[in-house]
Amino acid sequence: MHLHRETGWNGTIAIGHPTRGNCTIGYNVRHWGLYESAKKYVGWPIVPGFDVAGTVERIPDVATNDNDYRHKFAVNDRVFGCTLFGAYSNRILIPRIQLRKIPDCIPTFAEAAAFPAVSLTALYALHLAGYFPIIPGGGGRIKFKNKSILIHSAAGGVGGFLVQMSKILGLFVVGVVGSTSKIDDAISLGCDVVIDKSTENLWLSAEMASPNGYLTIMDANGVSTLRESYEHLAPSGRLIVFGFHSNLPIGSAMLSPLEWLCMARKFAVMPKFDAMDLTVSNKSVLGFNLSFFADEVEILSDMFDQILVWIEEGKLKCPRVCTMQMENVGEAHSFIQSGKGSGKIVLTTDN
Repeated sequence: MHLHRETGWNGTIAIGHPTRGNCTIGYNVRHWGLYESAKKYVGWPIVPGFDVAGTVERIPDVATNDNDYRHKFAVNDRVFGCTLFGAYSNRILIPRIQLRKIPDCIPTFAEAAAFPAVSLTALYALHLAGYFPIIPGGGGRIKFKNKSILIHSAAGGVGGFLVQMSKILGLFVVGVVGSTSKIDDAISLGCDVVIDKSTENLWLSAEMASPNGYLTIMDANGVSTLRESYEHLAPSGRLIVFGFHSNLPIGSAMLSPLEWLCMARKFAVMPKFDAMDLTVSNKSVLGFNLSFFADEVEILSDMFDQILVWIEEGKLKCPRVCTMQMENVGEAHSFIQSGKGSGKIVLTTDN
């Protein structure tokens, strides 16, 4: 990566902080096609990938108005960050507001690359739920009496950070996993209750874990769980939606016309949420997509600072990391689509 002066979003100066050698890229790419945000903010051709970690190779000798110590870097600094596209690269230019120095407690680039996008997604989801920010002295957050939160895919990349952050924020965490092999991971992350939906009735178990319902349910599944997730909210509850993976064909099945017909049927039966019902039920449905934050990087920067604090305090740990070489990216995509993995897949590159 060559650091040089470049015009960034809103006419600001973006400082590219490239990685050199062993560039690591956290993989959390959606598999159903090109994001609308990619078309809007990047255009064609598009290089996928959000997370990077590596070393600063070059810094431009230009004056900036940014005197924030958080954004001061030197050549050979170990850095990590969220690029908002373009991470599948040996070298990349990144606005410095989107980078931070890797804390000493994170020993490898692979572990560092496993943090940014999924942890930022998790923290913004908790912000929408009313649990963050926390202002010194205890202010800022909404103090709900009901502390129960249900997190789908609790052993996954985003889910794992949702579990850890929810425990930091004092919540009672019920995590859902899709196979027995993921139970130990969910427990180690901090779940108070783990539901293995491959061996038990998900919603019956959820009702037993929190008989009064859930103030928050985090759902990236889509059609397979959205309706029941909404039904299991307590009054004042919030359903936070950040994905729809069950709506979509997986792997080689994407080429089958039958699977596309099946996908069309799933979209046709997606739950619709009526404004009057939301009001009389006193429930909310909120959705977001981190890739649309290209114009709101200051928000991500503030959240990144909080995540760093929790990392350095030992409150957030790296999820399980599976590393693969960039030339095996197709295999990496197939593996994550299979649903068999836990945590994050990280792609490594060489010079």
